[in-house]
Amino acid sequence: MNRGWVTERRVHEGWTDERGSTSLEFVTAGLLLLLPLVYLVLSVSSIQAGALAVEGASRQAARVFVQAGSAEAGRRQAERAIDVALADYGLDGRSVSVTVACSPRPERCLTRLGTVTVTIDGAVPLPLLPSVLTGSFPLAIPLHASATQQVSRFWGTR
Repeated sequence: MNRGWVTERRVHEGWTDERGSTSLEFVTAGLLLLLPLVYLVLSVSSIQAGALAVEGASRQAARVFVQAGSAEAGRRQAERAIDVALADYGLDGRSVSVTVACSPRPERCLTRLGTVTVTIDGAVPLPLLPSVLTGSFPLAIPLHASATQQVSRFWGTR
């Protein structure tokens, strides 16, 4: 029996054997494909949360404004509704701009059967991007939401 030759052959096969490299290739390729996918999911969920936040905030602000006893009380209640709605989604109320428009008489918001439109403009920063990063690409996604409510025909009769 030529046992020395078998030992030599096993050592030689050990150098060229590719068993076990599949798991390394899978982990490497998996990470290269999975990391962009995870970032995409994080970005889309952040943008969706921001969109839901500004839409809900504008709708609720318009609702509480038309139910207020006065225009000043309506503005205070609308600001509070916006802050609460945005805080529910982790956004800062100071980072948005709010516009209230009234019709048919812009100088008097609460008139019977008039309408109040609350518009909110803001931006949602993309996740995991440092604030010092600059360039020709967007670091935040702009959001816009508007809601209109009608003042009750019985407003002011209380």
